[in-house]
Amino acid sequence: MRFTLSTTWLLCGLVSVLAQDTSLKTVEAAFEKANIPADLHITFKPSTLLEVTFPQATGPSITIHASEQLPRNATVGPPHFAVRGVLPATRDFVVATVDPDAPTPADPTVAQIRHFLAGNFVRGRITGLEQVTLVNETVPLSGWQQPTPPAGSPAHRYIFLLFEQPKDFNSQTFVTPNTSISNFNISQFAQEVGLGNPIAGSFMLVAPDPSS
Repeated sequence: MRFTLSTTWLLCGLVSVLAQDTSLKTVEAAFEKANIPADLHITFKPSTLLEVTFPQATGPSITIHASEQLPRNATVGPPHFAVRGVLPATRDFVVATVDPDAPTPADPTVAQIRHFLAGNFVRGRITGLEQVTLVNETVPLSGWQQPTPPAGSPAHRYIFLLFEQPKDFNSQTFVTPNTSISNFNISQFAQEVGLGNPIAGSFMLVAPDPSS
């Protein structure tokens, strides 16, 4: 099923080079420091850089650095995605976003929360410096859910992962639009549907609204 042009997900990086991660080693180190591979039970050895950009109602869009903390009101989204570096020959890609810290990092009893999950991302336009936008015109399995850490919680980690899409991904039934977004397990899902290890990723920290 395809959306009309007016509802197309055109996911692209829209900010200056200075706002982008530029080193795979730096991103990998940030994941390790935040204990993400261990907590998600994944192997994270990125081969390309994933750029996650949040459009803003006023002012320029924000592209996150891995481990950067954003105010909640900057994450309304939905985010745009792009990659920089060499992509594999795979035509389609899957993007997943999870929160492993719900309801709190000390007591993640409903984690992981699935904040976004969609396949059928394809290469879009080249915007320079080996940056390629990712374009998706299909309905996501889980549409973007803005971060909502509860009052009193420390900041949560919101983790974005890019996978190569297997040929039969669109026939999988482990996650559908009706599946609860709570108690998700990205590593189990990746194993069940044959995603393999993520080829890129980034993450941000978001704390509760100060007024909450």
